[in-house]
Amino acid sequence: MNGILFLKPVFKERIWGGTNLKRLFGYSVESDRIGECWGISGHDNGSSVVMNGSYEGMKLAEVYQLDRALFAHVKSEEFPILTKILDANQDLSVQVHPSDSTARKERGEAGKTECWYVIDAKEDARIIEGHTALTSADFKDMVEREAWDDLFIERRVKKGDFIYIPAGTVHAIGKGIVVLETQQSSDTTFRLYDYDRKDHNGKKRDLHIEDAIRVTTVPYHPHVTIPRVTTDDQNTLTNLIRTPYFTVEHWRIQGTHSLLHTSFKLMSVLSGKGTINGFEIKKGDHFIITTETKAIEVEGDLEIIVSYP
Repeated sequence: MNGILFLKPVFKERIWGGTNLKRLFGYSVESDRIGECWGISGHDNGSSVVMNGSYEGMKLAEVYQLDRALFAHVKSEEFPILTKILDANQDLSVQVHPSDSTARKERGEAGKTECWYVIDAKEDARIIEGHTALTSADFKDMVEREAWDDLFIERRVKKGDFIYIPAGTVHAIGKGIVVLETQQSSDTTFRLYDYDRKDHNGKKRDLHIEDAIRVTTVPYHPHVTIPRVTTDDQNTLTNLIRTPYFTVEHWRIQGTHSLLHTSFKLMSVLSGKGTINGFEIKKGDHFIITTETKAIEVEGDLEIIVSYP
């Protein structure tokens, strides 16, 4: 039976990474520069591995191609959603991602619309979200003059905040922030600015100025999300966003929550421990409820991010 697929994450070293993934989730990683945990991934650059059931030891990407019925026969040729946890020990580069149509045409993969749930943030933590240019010509001029202080829009964030970043949005996660990111399954990023940082070889990282200018949405319009909250006894279920690419929910379980299930859901446990359909789950676990499961019962003291196409 493959009702629940528990997954082994893929960890990525990054120039801006740190040790918070080990500190917050107890992940067994040796490097002190782990920037990303790809918790649920079917992407070629880092596919999760199934840890149980008849597909144990196989990559999620392989399972998706072999048994599409587990995933409700969704139309996407590749597993459609990528769930990450990011540790911004230093500022991430300011970047922008292409839309679906552009990425498919030029890169042969999905575009990258994404969203962040803030797991942890230092006092006065900030992100960059958007820009001030009113026309494409203004945007190009400000980039070429490197007028970054005038161009980028900063705002403070705190634990529990939710931020939606559609493709075409200039953005960056600031130092001291840990987020769970739900995104289209894409690894295409155009760097606009990287603080003149150098890698371990003393070389500045590549920028993609022309591409970034070309795919940035101008003018920028703030993306306001309105969460929908429902309560069930001691439990609080919040629909954070519904987009053409994914729906994301935040579940706060303090007892038992039951529901019927017809499609498939991606789940990442942010805090606590408990059970799901009798399986023990804890902080840092990532798994998929497949279509073989017709009902879900979660019990315990848990905080979970849930997503589905």
